Amino acid sequence: MRETARNQHPHDDAPDTADAFARLTRLPQGPARKALRDELVRAWLPMAERIAVGFRGRGETLEDLYQVAALGLVKAVDHYDPGRGHAFEAYAVPTVTGELKRHFRDHLWTLHVPRRIQELRNQVRRAAGELAQSGRSPTVAELAAHTGLGEGEVRAGLEALDCFTALSLDAEPADGHALADILGGSDPRYDTVVDRVAVRPCLRALPERERTILYLRFYRGMTQRRIAQHLGISQMHVSRLLSGCCARLREEVLAETG
Repeated sequence: MRETARNQHPHDDAPDTADAFARLTRLPQGPARKALRDELVRAWLPMAERIAVGFRGRGETLEDLYQVAALGLVKAVDHYDPGRGHAFEAYAVPTVTGELKRHFRDHLWTLHVPRRIQELRNQVRRAAGELAQSGRSPTVAELAAHTGLGEGEVRAGLEALDCFTALSLDAEPADGHALADILGGSDPRYDTVVDRVAVRPCLRALPERERTILYLRFYRGMTQRRIAQHLGISQMHVSRLLSGCCARLREEVLAETG
């Protein structure tokens, strides 16, 4: 059954490879079959790369997305059965898309990672795959020599390989305690420290009597009546001075931080 480019291919440049796939199914394993298979992959590679472009901007380089899409295309070529009567593209598009989605499901960053660290991770991952063909895991020095990176950069890339996903706060490590149990909470005293630092210059600008009243009231905990007795003034006068000082300090601090 021949494919028709207009009716069965959404892409204007989709190749008509029905005859080639029919030949592929008849060829035994060997150089001729491999050559035809590679030819089919090259013919459909532009389509796979267009699909990959739709996934850019999610933390992976376009080069890596192309590689993942190409892998999905190879799988599609290997498993496509023209005898089912469907155009190859109808089978290849979901196969390539699924491979890309699977890649992001397994490797997508759940935390924001600096772009430079992501690039180091990509370089180290590719180099490790190339050097692993020798039958053993490469050392940091070997990875550095292969990539031209410094050993510190290689270590950062290696650490990033294990940082795609965040551990749940409910996860229980070996000691049996959930992460949420060992995390600290908000300490309201920090806000007090910030407030004191902010108000200190304003306090210095107050007259000495007002500073004394504020000190006795808020640092010594004395009542207005005791402050009045201590300073030899009326309690009403202490109350007015306190209210005026607090209002002035509030306005000055808000003006400074606003």
